[in-house]
Amino acid sequence: MKFKNQTAIVTGGAQGIGAAVAKRLSENGVRVALWDLDESLAKTTAYSIDNSAMATECDVSDWDSVQRAFDTTHAAFGQIDIVVNSAGIAGSNVPAADYSVEEFKHIVEINLLGTFHVNRVVIPTMRMQKYGRIVNIASVAGKEGNPNASAYSASKAGVIGLTKSLGKELADMDIAVNCVTPAAARTRIFDQMSQEHIDFMLSKIPRGRFLELDEAAAMIVWLCSKENSFTTAGVFDLSGGRATY
Repeated sequence: MKFKNQTAIVTGGAQGIGAAVAKRLSENGVRVALWDLDESLAKTTAYSIDNSAMATECDVSDWDSVQRAFDTTHAAFGQIDIVVNSAGIAGSNVPAADYSVEEFKHIVEINLLGTFHVNRVVIPTMRMQKYGRIVNIASVAGKEGNPNASAYSASKAGVIGLTKSLGKELADMDIAVNCVTPAAARTRIFDQMSQEHIDFMLSKIPRGRFLELDEAAAMIVWLCSKENSFTTAGVFDLSGGRATY
């Protein structure tokens, strides 16, 4: 894949899918900036990836924080070619009738508004360059809805809709905006879930196992490449056979 002289922002890049994507991009010659609320862990991950990788503290739910992270990254790299939005949280596993109103709002602010903020901050630069690749991490829960996970499911459905809308807006130039809909992968997000909910998710995957991080990274990095020259506003399945559409 062709990535010569390209730079990437990966949100939630300190761990999980974000870290796996950042590592694979770096292996392909991309300079990467990891945006994460946990700056210390992001710095450790960046150091383990490559000495040219950088880490920046960023709360994606806060527009001012996103703008500061962008300014820092753009000043360091001079251009932004690739963005992968991997920052997100799962939230509690309770019925919607019992869901905390404040927690529901918090999950939407991170998963949906956070994705919007990052897309919003990079679009002007990509339009000036007439080039860009954006990959938003949604979830199969955004397609099908998981019981006792209404906030997470709704926020990820919103990410799918945002991706489709933005991809169409930018389709007149070489800017691709796509999303992936992973089944669950064993990351620290499992710490936020009940064992009952984890068992439910596994039972719904025909392959009978959870997604591996390297499998997710392989598809996402292709979507970030120049080889992905036609597809935009697309939704790519990573559900191990679970998704029905």
